[in-house]
Amino acid sequence: MTQSQVVKVRSPKGMAFVLMLGAFIGLFSETALNMALTNIMADFSINASAAQWLTTGYLLTLGILVPVSALILRWFTTRQLVIASFTFSIIGSIIAALAPSFAILLIGRIIQALGTGILLPLLMNVILLIFPIYKRGIVIGLMGLVITTAPALGPTIAGLIVDSLGWAYIFWLSVILFIALGVFGVKQIDNVATITKPKIDVLSIVLSTIGFGGLIFSLSTIAEKSISAPEVWVTLVTGVIAIMLFVVRQFTMKIPMLNLAVFKQPMFTLGTLQLFIGMLLILSTAILLPLYVKGALLYSAALAGVILLPGSSINAILAPFIGKNFEKIGAKTLLTIGFALAFIGSILFIFSLKADATLWQVIGSHIVFFAGISFIIMPAQTNGLNQLPRQLYSDGSAVMNTLQQIAGAAGTAVAITLMVQGQKIFMSENPQSAPTEMIAAGTNHVFYYIAGIALVGFISTFFVKRVHVE
Repeated sequence: MTQSQVVKVRSPKGMAFVLMLGAFIGLFSETALNMALTNIMADFSINASAAQWLTTGYLLTLGILVPVSALILRWFTTRQLVIASFTFSIIGSIIAALAPSFAILLIGRIIQALGTGILLPLLMNVILLIFPIYKRGIVIGLMGLVITTAPALGPTIAGLIVDSLGWAYIFWLSVILFIALGVFGVKQIDNVATITKPKIDVLSIVLSTIGFGGLIFSLSTIAEKSISAPEVWVTLVTGVIAIMLFVVRQFTMKIPMLNLAVFKQPMFTLGTLQLFIGMLLILSTAILLPLYVKGALLYSAALAGVILLPGSSINAILAPFIGKNFEKIGAKTLLTIGFALAFIGSILFIFSLKADATLWQVIGSHIVFFAGISFIIMPAQTNGLNQLPRQLYSDGSAVMNTLQQIAGAAGTAVAITLMVQGQKIFMSENPQSAPTEMIAAGTNHVFYYIAGIALVGFISTFFVKRVHVE
């Protein structure tokens, strides 16, 4: 892609900043409630498996909406989509903040997710269109900072809010920020999408919704049911069949809803896999550690957030450096370092997550782990997307964003499932143990799985090649 092919806008940096800030607020909401789950469980008299639907329901909505985003981007202008995104986010946050019951709270979360589901693929598509390829490393590095820092900082900021004001104010904060961004930021948005209004294939949308929705729902239900429960295996099988039919239909349509030809590019496919693993690592850890620090070490929400802050901050320090030096160092080296550090961090967690762990053990393990994450997200995305021709940008970003949401739902659901499983195993062997020891043992159990996933990611780096784009 040459400079002449870049879509001209009044202020590329200003436009990117507004979209990134909107994505930051949306992704912050994705994990902020993790720190408040114990409070919400007490307020609405629900268990952990039910409470985790506040995270999983959010991801489920994104997983259903994002595959359709490639179609939405061709039907509505950039400015219309940004306004719609901010509006959904504000309405959802208000409903959640005022929720008198858990069901209403969950509805508010789902409406919030509609806003984020519109904005995430839009952000990626706009960046690919308004910046030349030699600037993409830096810009996608900053976007990677948003994608990883927002979920990581969520529990820290939320912890302070929960202890001082109450969990509802997490949503009021989002309302204030989105209103301010709408008032002052929308004026920075120029229309960059090419509106072609392709024919809407209802069957593709139905198959996509059933497929990705069923897959995420089944993974989430495993947290409270066994794999043999009809709610799990029926929705899993239905989801997989629907996805297979969706894929077949896309390849047989003249103008597909989502052009899966992106997977013919090997580095895009590998980059998507590595991004999937990276998001799995982030979001499984994001839901586990607050539960461990509050439940096993008995720290307040505010202090738990502060304990997790150094690890979250390391990403903010490293991401700009990695983006700036992406072309110089290369994706292969960066990804190898990233997955190696994530694996080492997981092993450190296995040795340190006990009921009597010291603060420095948790903080140190968290710093190493998130240092690794910093080296994974941006290089995987950039190297993968750089191999795509311009006409496949919206499809490539839709595919990557869809799989990120599936990774998030899988990471959240499987982490809770394995935590409960680890607790049961521990209590069967140590029936007289204290609840703090049970929670610590359950969390520790999950990090064997997380270490294995990080190792798979490390092995995948052997196959990374530098993408040369004209």
